[in-house]
Amino acid sequence: MNQDHEPEATRRDTSDTESSRASRGWWDRNADEYQSEHGAFLGDDRFIWGPEGLDEAEAALLGPAAELKGRRILEIGAGAAQCSRWLAAQGALPVALDLSHRQLQHALRITGGIADDPTELVEADAGALPFRDHSFDLACSAYGALPFVADPVRVLREVRRVLRPGGRFAFSVSHPLRWAFPDEPGPEGLSVSASYFDRTPYVEQDESGRAVYVEHHRTLGDRVRDVVAAGFRLEDLVEPEWPDWNTQEWGGWSPQRGHLIPGTAIFVCTAEA
Repeated sequence: MNQDHEPEATRRDTSDTESSRASRGWWDRNADEYQSEHGAFLGDDRFIWGPEGLDEAEAALLGPAAELKGRRILEIGAGAAQCSRWLAAQGALPVALDLSHRQLQHALRITGGIADDPTELVEADAGALPFRDHSFDLACSAYGALPFVADPVRVLREVRRVLRPGGRFAFSVSHPLRWAFPDEPGPEGLSVSASYFDRTPYVEQDESGRAVYVEHHRTLGDRVRDVVAAGFRLEDLVEPEWPDWNTQEWGGWSPQRGHLIPGTAIFVCTAEA
């Protein structure tokens, strides 16, 4: 792709293969900028569920921190493995999986400054997890994989497969309501501009029409049905409120919008026995 060419934003259908290829390429190209821009907020060893800043240390969506010790936990779409590093600090045995080689290189960069980091890094597609059945106690994903795949049930079924019966999976995504509004942090992002029910993926494509970034919309009901279809029981749906201490803007997330409409949805699920 011509690096001087600005990608064209459009809405069109994409396959799972095209979405996966676009995601790998986009995150490899943009990992440096992403970590530079958001690394301070994410920290080296914090577990943040989204731009609102909800911290797992406070939320305990995977369970009390004291009960994580010795638990084998899979993080999907781990990026630089900040969440996994926090889990390791609680005594857990985390595996941080990501599609992007460059994101995992940033995980290695951070690990280089932390002695005895037990976090295992794995480069793989979330739709084809390279693990045995029932090999994890818990799983988590903070904005990883699920917003970017054409077939979320396939990913959810893979997570269900590698979890032990009764294991918990918690994952966060952009709140589905956000798709009806422009992705702008200011007042222009507070007026509905599109149908909430339009599930056509958002695509950025190069001059040849090849997708270089893809994000998929699912309504709230779609997400619930996906969870159930994959063999999970939905235990909770968390919609974090924007805290007064958080003054940052992150893409379309901002204090102005965050105090009025939800920006993140966190699904807490249990693998059916």
